[in-house]
Amino acid sequence: MIPVFLFLAIAYMRGWLRVRARSAQAVGPWCATGFLLGLVLIWMARASPMASDEAHSLTVHMAQHLMLMSLAPALIWMAEPVRMLMFGLPSPLAELVVLPIARWRPIQRLGQLLGHPLVCWLAATTALVAWHVPILFMLSMHSTGWRAIAHASFLSGGLLFWWPVVRPWPSSSIERPWSTVLYLFLATLPCDVLSGLLVFSERIAYPIYLTAPGHLSVSLLDDQQRAGALMWTAVTIIYGVAGVIVATRCLSRISLRVDERPALRVGCGLRARLEPR
Repeated sequence: MIPVFLFLAIAYMRGWLRVRARSAQAVGPWCATGFLLGLVLIWMARASPMASDEAHSLTVHMAQHLMLMSLAPALIWMAEPVRMLMFGLPSPLAELVVLPIARWRPIQRLGQLLGHPLVCWLAATTALVAWHVPILFMLSMHSTGWRAIAHASFLSGGLLFWWPVVRPWPSSSIERPWSTVLYLFLATLPCDVLSGLLVFSERIAYPIYLTAPGHLSVSLLDDQQRAGALMWTAVTIIYGVAGVIVATRCLSRISLRVDERPALRVGCGLRARLEPR
């Protein structure tokens, strides 16, 4: 996994430097910082010592889930990775392999389908709910392969979820600001239900932690409640901040239009009054 991360980081930074050399205003340092931080968060959730603690604590598992679905994808998309990687890849690879595949009609149709907000919302919600069903949760904890599939589902679901919100290049130019706010609000509902069940339940939801060394049933219940509270708080804050940003931009555009139109009307009215009859 580390070689893949290194390749992506080097290719991105190469593209970022080339784009920045053309226009320093087109891309800021925060883009590179966000992309690299997103890769670090994915590494922390998958390959760092923190990943081994997932088998001992549901709170750690929830932190991994938040990194893979809520934090890393948002940071990566805000860094315009497609554009930077296109500039960062070797020219023969980009021109002879990547561009023909991207321009292939079935690939473009698949991209349009996967980029639809309904598909993105359903994909993220399905990944969230399915892998927290006790049977599938236990399966992922007992098998390294299934755990990798679960983490891949979280990450891919998160990438799909944030695509209509961030709308990085080459997404559609059609803006849906108020529907995006509704989209974010509806996304909090499955998280609220799941976290509420974990916080207010008096039973251990995932008995696998009963066999983990160094745990008692009372501490496991506390750990479960902390995991639910972490999910509840983090998702509310992250989606809430994103919704406020989208709504603020929408309101600023509306106020701009309102400020321009009355000025034109007042001008026309004054001209009509000043013109001799």
